[in-house]
Amino acid sequence: MTGPVSGPVSGPASVPVAARGGAPVGVLADLDVIEACAVLYLRLWNGGAAAQRQMLAEFGRAIGPDGAQATLNSLGRICDLCARHGRRPIMRHGITCKCLGSDEACFANLVMLAARGDREDAMLIATLMVRPDMAPALAGLAQTFGLGLTRLTRRQAPAAKPPVADQAGERLH
Repeated sequence: MTGPVSGPVSGPASVPVAARGGAPVGVLADLDVIEACAVLYLRLWNGGAAAQRQMLAEFGRAIGPDGAQATLNSLGRICDLCARHGRRPIMRHGITCKCLGSDEACFANLVMLAARGDREDAMLIATLMVRPDMAPALAGLAQTFGLGLTRLTRRQAPAAKPPVADQAGERLH
């Protein structure tokens, strides 16, 4: 599922430190719709401004401009919070990749738990991703994002293809 990875090597399994969160742990098809959407929209968000504009338009058609803006603002703030206060960069696969990376699985669980109102479990997952003092903020943003995805998926299926090519970043394939 993954190709060769270069970078610093650590530990008995010789897994490059930079690629640990990208290790495939499943496939997107095994996730429920909210979790799969969380992963796909995380991947799309990192596709740049054109992808973000397309997401806003898609969300706006489904849940209205205010709901779309709130949902995407929460995703943007999640990405910013993880970039600033994350334990390490979140690894992600390419938008069309069928694999589910370990970081993506963690993100999907966070969003689903938060959207269901399982605050304590969402906080536990959040502490795996960011500093403990930032976990409440991450869990709250994940809840807003997850609830927006819930509204969206009740009205339409997620986009199957990316609007634009993925830009450089922590992407494996």
